[in-house]
Amino acid sequence: MRFLRLLLLGALLMGSSLVHALEPFVVKDIRVEGIQRTEAGTVFSYLPIKVGETLTEEKAAAAIRALYATGFFRDVVLEVDNGVLIVTVQERPSIAQVDFTGVREFEPDQLKTGLKQVGLTEGRIFDRSLLERAEQELKRQYVSRGKYAATVTTTVTPLERNRVAINFAVDEGDVAKIRQISIIGAKAFSEKELLSQFVLRTPGLMTWFSKHDQYSRQKLQADLEALRSFYLNRGFLDFNIDSTQVSITPDKKDVYITIGITEGEKFTVSDVRLAGELLLPEAELRKLITIKPGDIFSREELTASSKAISDRLGNEGYAFANVNAAPEVDRAKRQVAFTFYVDPGRRVYVRRINIMGNTKTRDEVIRREMRQLEGAWYSAEKVAESRSRLDRLGYFNDVAVETPSVAGTTDQIDVNVTINEKPTGNLLVGAGFSSNEGLVLSGGVTQTNVFGSGNHLGLQINTSKVNTIYSLSVTEPYFTVDGVSRGFDIYKRDIDPTKINSGRWRTSTLGAQLRFGVPITDVDTINYGIGVERTELNVFSDSPQRFIDFVDIYGETNSTLLGTIGWSRDNRDSLIYPTKGRMQRLSLESGLPGGSLRYYKASYQHQWYWPLTRYYTLMLNGEIGVGDGIDRRPLPFFKNFFAGGVSSVRGYEANSLGPKDSNGDPIGGSKRTVLNAELMFPFPGLENDRSVRLSAFTDAGMIADKFSTEEFRGSVGVAVLWVSPLGPLKISVAQPLNDKSGDKIQRFQFTFGASF
Repeated sequence: MRFLRLLLLGALLMGSSLVHALEPFVVKDIRVEGIQRTEAGTVFSYLPIKVGETLTEEKAAAAIRALYATGFFRDVVLEVDNGVLIVTVQERPSIAQVDFTGVREFEPDQLKTGLKQVGLTEGRIFDRSLLERAEQELKRQYVSRGKYAATVTTTVTPLERNRVAINFAVDEGDVAKIRQISIIGAKAFSEKELLSQFVLRTPGLMTWFSKHDQYSRQKLQADLEALRSFYLNRGFLDFNIDSTQVSITPDKKDVYITIGITEGEKFTVSDVRLAGELLLPEAELRKLITIKPGDIFSREELTASSKAISDRLGNEGYAFANVNAAPEVDRAKRQVAFTFYVDPGRRVYVRRINIMGNTKTRDEVIRREMRQLEGAWYSAEKVAESRSRLDRLGYFNDVAVETPSVAGTTDQIDVNVTINEKPTGNLLVGAGFSSNEGLVLSGGVTQTNVFGSGNHLGLQINTSKVNTIYSLSVTEPYFTVDGVSRGFDIYKRDIDPTKINSGRWRTSTLGAQLRFGVPITDVDTINYGIGVERTELNVFSDSPQRFIDFVDIYGETNSTLLGTIGWSRDNRDSLIYPTKGRMQRLSLESGLPGGSLRYYKASYQHQWYWPLTRYYTLMLNGEIGVGDGIDRRPLPFFKNFFAGGVSSVRGYEANSLGPKDSNGDPIGGSKRTVLNAELMFPFPGLENDRSVRLSAFTDAGMIADKFSTEEFRGSVGVAVLWVSPLGPLKISVAQPLNDKSGDKIQRFQFTFGASF
């Protein structure tokens, strides 16, 4: 027998000569020994030697290198016995399991995903070099969370069938906190004012939640850019950040950040000029430039002016218009002049509108909201309006619109609309606590996008002891291709205050209504409808006298022929998270001839959203309503206005404001006024999250038969709106300001809805 034992880590890798010389021979057969998990066919596929070939020293060396290169084996032996090549291998162990102990900062599955990216995961071949990389990856993950003192100890335990179990024991240590941020070189502004521009900060009241007191390189870079913008927007044209130093204490618990800056001088604008191919009258373009001679230089105003000119040209079809403001700096006078060079490029039209991401909503529902049309000249204004209309539908979490150029052309673009659908079904539950009624529950089921058709379906239920309301509402927004909507409502409303031992009277109303909406512009709609109501009234000897008198004159059963007409305008930028725009509604309801009741009710609402900053929005809301009888008839008492509660004047029980009966229970009135002012802002640490929003508000309202300032009730408070995975949650805590004896107070109120 003659044999050859070749070890790669010996002679081959070290470059030494073989211990045993190999005489070339013809391979009669190949046999593989020592494999446990690996198939013999796998070994054969990597061997560069076949039966019938002549084996030489060079081919033997190549065979060993090829098998080692697979990573499957930690030892390879070649033996020759009477022309048979015997390949004996020792397999590397496989990873049977990966465990973690001491981990609280991360979910184990999250860490396993990170280790998988470096090649260490269950089922893979164990490699100690990968293990070291995995340890470094774990430490990097902890450093990204501010835990610089975290240590990782790895244990490898052999298991049966040539497998190993890997355990990462982690001592997370304490989070390193930013103890100080210093800005060196600031003269024009205080360090406190400059640091207010930063996201990173020292530990404070809410930093336990926002984690802004933990150092992050990405956050620091964003803060430095915010600092640069702060100075450039205030005239400091030569502002520069000279150095940034981040140091950590030896115990790895405290981080210190030092920023060195040079402010430079403040510059004013000496002149503003236009050049290039203007296309539009210069006077019109100059109106778009907000930075004027004599103003303090502001990069923000300069950028906004360039964008305004570019957008204006975009409305004419010049989608790729380029507007650059070239500065001419006079440092001696500390002045800067700007020339806006206008290059409109080629006029382009839209080849195709592509819609992506709509797994449920039909294409036609989206396309009918598009104001930019295929085959038409591109218009930046129409593209923006199309996006706003889609956002106002309320069907989508996000709507993104891109306008890429068409490859191989210079005058065509596509409009790519990418949407992220959200659940449009809603199961709404409202609750409040009243000393008289106890726990008051209300609920409803709505689906605003039935089967992706854009149609609305709603079922509302109120289960309070006093008011029991059932209503079914269906709306088809596009009854015609022109956008005329059609809908109908069926409802039953029972009012029974006898259940809380107040004045004894009851009403039961059954009604139905057919309505239409006719758009007259993109934001204006005329609404009208006709319906019927049948109301049964029951009064008793201790009922309010006005109710008894009404029944004596008009009877216990009344039928009403209803007519409604209204106008609405809505140009808010979003239905779910509005930050700008207005919403107005004007409506009139009347009892028409042919019914036993003749009356009218008119109301007007004006809601205004005004962005104060990037994150703060002011909302102002005003509502006024007035009603009366017709033909010397009174306004039916069950048609009175009501106010109070989470949707009007918070801090007071729902529908509790205004006149009371002899038992102190509200009976409503013919006049209604509601005023709201609300400052809305993101939750600290969640500035870019559109699902949660805080607000500080003040409410005021009045219900009476005559307008009177003495009847106004006001409140102040705070509220939070969270569009949670389970549905929208709105909570308010309010303090009444001028409540009087007999008013029903309800400081804590909330509504909760479950989406589906």
